[in-house]
Amino acid sequence: MSRRESAGLARAVRRYALGMVHRANASHIGSSLSIADVLAVLYGEVLRVDPARPDWPDRDRFVLSKGHAAAALYAVLAECGFFPKPWLDTYCRDGGRLPGHATSHGIPGVEVSTGSLGHGLPVACGMALAGLRDRRPYRVFVLLGDGECDEGSVWEAALFAPHHRLDNLVVIVDANGIQSFGPIREVLDLEPLADKWRAFGWAVREIDGHDHREIADVLGQVPLEPGKPTAVIARTVKGKGVSFMEHQLAWHYRAPDAAQLAQALAELEAAP
Repeated sequence: MSRRESAGLARAVRRYALGMVHRANASHIGSSLSIADVLAVLYGEVLRVDPARPDWPDRDRFVLSKGHAAAALYAVLAECGFFPKPWLDTYCRDGGRLPGHATSHGIPGVEVSTGSLGHGLPVACGMALAGLRDRRPYRVFVLLGDGECDEGSVWEAALFAPHHRLDNLVVIVDANGIQSFGPIREVLDLEPLADKWRAFGWAVREIDGHDHREIADVLGQVPLEPGKPTAVIARTVKGKGVSFMEHQLAWHYRAPDAAQLAQALAELEAAP
């Protein structure tokens, strides 16, 4: 996929996510917008998956541990053909097919139901360990929020993975700097975040989480070091792509009204 094509996929993910959250009067649009570029590169260039065979045994696994950003995950899966795009209209609505947090039951392409923070990485460790022991070629990618790294279960799993030499495991931290109640540095400062992962025995890179070339370059090299799991600290912007949502805690919770949706969509269309 070319840079132009991956940028187009990210734009489509943002556009769909905005519409989904607006129609459902739901939340977490800021979190969905911050991960759109990472998802576009993963599904456009990196993951070995087949929408026609979502249960292919040797597929790469992707776990969205920050399950509240499900709108973006559902959008990229629909764009890539895992399920029909009209399903997106039912997001977070009574009787709909797509619950407000990432749900695997009945939704092709969603590996694990998530939303209770801190659980995705432990599950991904189990998947990766099973893959190594069964000598399967798949890799496991898991996307964490930076606020999610407050959870002790994240660091228990972070100890487990290097101990078992899970070099088929890749963590991507969506480091957008804002969690549910405020800036990360004020709620519970995580820095130096990259050094913490290194100290736990991971091979680590820090990147611009909106630069598709940087994302593709680092994820195309995994494992960064043989015998070590990989941690990628993706520096991102909460609400990326919509000027009035960027860096704003309020959009962790708010849904855009009709006028705000129109403005957001216009900005996305005008972006290079």
